[in-house]
Amino acid sequence: MKAVIMAGGQGTRLRPLTSNQPKPMIQVANVPCMEHAVNLLQRTGITSILATLAYMPDAIRGYFGDGSAYGVSMEYSVEEEPLGTAGSVKYVEDRLGSRFIVVSGDALTDVDLGAVISFHEEKDAEVTLVLKKVDDPSEFGIVVTDEDGRVQRFLEKPDEDEVFSYTANTGIYVVEPEVLGVIPEGQEYDWSKEVFPKLLEEGRPVYGYAMEGYWEDIGNIGQYMDAQRAVLDGEVQGIVPPGEPLREGVYVGRGAEFEEDALVAPVVIGEGAKISSGARVGPHTVLGANVTIGAGASVARSTVAEGARIGDGAELDGALVGRSCEVGARARLREGSALGDEVEVGEGATVASGVSVYPGEKIGADAEVTEDVGAEDEED
Repeated sequence: MKAVIMAGGQGTRLRPLTSNQPKPMIQVANVPCMEHAVNLLQRTGITSILATLAYMPDAIRGYFGDGSAYGVSMEYSVEEEPLGTAGSVKYVEDRLGSRFIVVSGDALTDVDLGAVISFHEEKDAEVTLVLKKVDDPSEFGIVVTDEDGRVQRFLEKPDEDEVFSYTANTGIYVVEPEVLGVIPEGQEYDWSKEVFPKLLEEGRPVYGYAMEGYWEDIGNIGQYMDAQRAVLDGEVQGIVPPGEPLREGVYVGRGAEFEEDALVAPVVIGEGAKISSGARVGPHTVLGANVTIGAGASVARSTVAEGARIGDGAELDGALVGRSCEVGARARLREGSALGDEVEVGEGATVASGVSVYPGEKIGADAEVTEDVGAEDEED
């Protein structure tokens, strides 16, 4: 069985974190989100993978290569024009052959794929959708199944007055090859908006598998921070952060320098990171490779990407810091603030809650930043 990883997303709602990298490469506990998906497939015994790419494809191909380093065989398809979630799979129809599974490169899950495939076979389904209960269904397709699991109703991203279910479509599917026959060639076509409604209208066997365990669609900064927290808290089965387990909830990469009492679990410290005297890192914090934390700084509930430097006495609380940023001494980054790559924040400056600073921008000393800086005028 072959897997198709949907990995073409730009991740506009995750900017500025995704301004310089494709959404599937955003790191969760110092590992690209897509790598977690590859590892899940490999653990299930699915080792032939085709990734559909669109935005910044070379970043993904350059990282995974032929897949041999991850115990799988990787191949790629790059869309020159957008084909939609189903159209992109139709485009590689001749490379799939038999039954295949579709997963997302930008969602984090520990779903039991083996159990999903067994369910699909037992029901003699043409498509099986993996389903998960959610609190807010407005961002997903919602589904109603009968007692046997057969899908009865489906609606993509309902308005508040349209909600008839809190069971969401996760974007994980097991698909029989004949289903691709309903997808037109060479045009944009969507599984949720077009394929599934058409199959239901024709009375074809579409089933829903209600999963247990963890699933998070990393669509925005809040969801990204939730996914980081879940991995650090051990809620996602099969994922152990990289590094040596120093003690429970503390993972440290090679060459990292720190005082042991500086680390507050749960925390992940990347290779070559340096934490100066009197600094405090954690809880729920991830430092990338070669990050430097200055003396007396405090970094809590935050993610600091590789190569960033945090100055003496700086305070980060619930912040996201991109690659190679410079955060000056005594600067303050508040809850939900996000810096793109290579941002400079001057000494004593404050970036307010929820504010985004886009790559390469400079914030002056003692500035109070309450609005986005350098925001790109792009729609989600």
